[in-house]
Amino acid sequence: MANYFFTSDTHFNHYNIMCYCARPFESLEDMNETIIKNWNSVVKKEDFIYHLGDFGWGQLQKNQEIFERLNGRKYLIKGNHDNNSINQLGWVWVKDTAMIKVYDKYIWLSHYPHRTWNRAMHGAWHLFGHIHNKLAQFWLSFNVGVDAHEFMPLSYDQVEGRMDRVTEENNYLYHQEVIAGEFDGWEEQF
Repeated sequence: MANYFFTSDTHFNHYNIMCYCARPFESLEDMNETIIKNWNSVVKKEDFIYHLGDFGWGQLQKNQEIFERLNGRKYLIKGNHDNNSINQLGWVWVKDTAMIKVYDKYIWLSHYPHRTWNRAMHGAWHLFGHIHNKLAQFWLSFNVGVDAHEFMPLSYDQVEGRMDRVTEENNYLYHQEVIAGEFDGWEEQF
């Protein structure tokens, strides 16, 4: 059975990203090879993987070689560094944003973090990148960028586990506030 994976901001062939994000690699080749190895260690050929932008940098040929080495059926949500050559690497599709459904869960995909999104009030998740090693989580949104996750794609199950914890924490905080009387008389304010 195929699995679902999410990642962002690999920045293959982008030398300066190692400085900007304090990536712990000795060379560009070391960074590229580590991310390829990590990707292929979890993503199998039949799996679905959604890359949420900023795939690579520089020459089409070098990015094409890396793209072909990566396992999975690959989908791209365009990032601010994805130019036309990146968009033409052979993705199943390329979009600015997308709402997908995995199992029974709606997931809003974007390169950028949003404060709200379609179906947010009905429990839809929002996955994003762009902010590298910053988490900037809000409600049911989550940064899937490689800098925040040991340069690995995240599985649907990993994201689901994180979202379950957030839901439990939010429910706990809500009930604590209600029990403590924080919302007493709120109707009178409106």
